[in-house]
Amino acid sequence: MVISHKYRFIFIKTFKTAGTSIEIFLSPRCGPEDVLTPIFPHVEPHVARNFDGFFNHIPACDVMEKVPRDVWNGYFKFCVERNPWDKTLSHYHMVNFRKGGALSFEEYMARREFCQCYQLYTDRAKSRTIVDRVLRYEQLMEELGEVFGKLGVPFGGSLEVSAKSEYRTDRRPYREVFTEAQRSVIEAEYAWEIQAHGYTF
Repeated sequence: MVISHKYRFIFIKTFKTAGTSIEIFLSPRCGPEDVLTPIFPHVEPHVARNFDGFFNHIPACDVMEKVPRDVWNGYFKFCVERNPWDKTLSHYHMVNFRKGGALSFEEYMARREFCQCYQLYTDRAKSRTIVDRVLRYEQLMEELGEVFGKLGVPFGGSLEVSAKSEYRTDRRPYREVFTEAQRSVIEAEYAWEIQAHGYTF
């Protein structure tokens, strides 16, 4: 999570949406008084600072309560969302990597421990989005270019790092991995995101 007083924005970090890469990119460009939460494991050149009371995947509604009202109302607030089937497959590869490669996709799906993100950028009732923009992971560089251009953050069209990309060795598209039954499970579990953002399989 990043709060930049230098550029007047708040970045809410969602799951499996290049959030760590965005934080690493922003860290050397942010000011000394800006808030950047730690990354685990640490990745250079990221420098966590001024994060007392904040944490990595803190929900936007918690940030809203912790910062002064003029900061919340005056700063541009954004996050990133991703196609839920693609995000689920990426999450599986991370979980499987951390378990030593012993977790099958079928076992992962049966556990139903998914990584929904909408609760990170909605209100307490989880009924409405409270950030100014939800960027699409599928068009991330283009949309980051628009946001950073508006904010004045120097950006050359690339984040210059791909954090946590080592988890995935099977690069098949998600459409080739999910069975019809598994596809339906994700459709039900991610109903909020699918309806809000118009995602399709």
